[in-house]
Amino acid sequence: MHLHWAIQPLIRQALQEDIGHGDWTTEAIVPPGARCAVTLRAKQAGVLSGIEVFRGVFEHLGAIAGGWKAQSDGSAFAEGDVVASFKGHTAAVLSGERVALNFIQRLSGVATLTAHFAEAVADTHARICDTRKTTPLLRSLEKAAVVHGGGVNHRFALYDGILIKENHITAAGGLAEAVRRAREAAPHLTRVEVEVTTLEELETALDSGAEAVLLDNMDLETLREASNTAHAGGVLVEASGNITLERVRAVAETGVDLISVGALTHSAPAIDLSLLIQDE
Repeated sequence: MHLHWAIQPLIRQALQEDIGHGDWTTEAIVPPGARCAVTLRAKQAGVLSGIEVFRGVFEHLGAIAGGWKAQSDGSAFAEGDVVASFKGHTAAVLSGERVALNFIQRLSGVATLTAHFAEAVADTHARICDTRKTTPLLRSLEKAAVVHGGGVNHRFALYDGILIKENHITAAGGLAEAVRRAREAAPHLTRVEVEVTTLEELETALDSGAEAVLLDNMDLETLREASNTAHAGGVLVEASGNITLERVRAVAETGVDLISVGALTHSAPAIDLSLLIQDE
């Protein structure tokens, strides 16, 4: 199994955090050579993400003894479904159980919440996207989970996209100057996006040559007008701010291209999954 480059260090750090110098309980109770049958079962419905890192935890510990079966990332599962199963070395399984569950429950929570948002805007022009409001060091996994849930990724980090926000505008001495400086410095294949909160700011952004706009915390009527104005100039439109499941459909119907939702990664509840073993 070939893990993404970012996963192996995370697995090592997470296991070191939890096991440290040893799993005292397992070492005291489980006889050497014991083997078991392992089942990961869903206790609620959801969308799967993180099966690679879940398996990677057990592989790192040498826990898997064969018989691996699992659903694929992006699969929808129902309460009671078996998500994964394998034969294992009991001591290693018990030592890795919590870390493996922490990863897959968290990531499946992100995928599941994203799926709810994506379903809410189905059959509209808008797509649901993530933000940089991710758990430190888990960004690659959480952004993958958004895709597994039917969303799309915004820029990954500060180094692969230009998004001028309120504090950048203040630092530059004004919106037009911020856009001018960004356009001057941007690689020729990179859009310059700027956050605006009013129709007046939108006009300034468009006049300054912004190629994408983030409409922040606008009411629905203003969003619709701003979206129409920006699209008339061939500019990509993103909406953000106060995006809830109850409101997202109405936002999508204003005609925006993207709806960014920080809650996908900063507030998604973990999915309840249960790992149980039986003697082999």
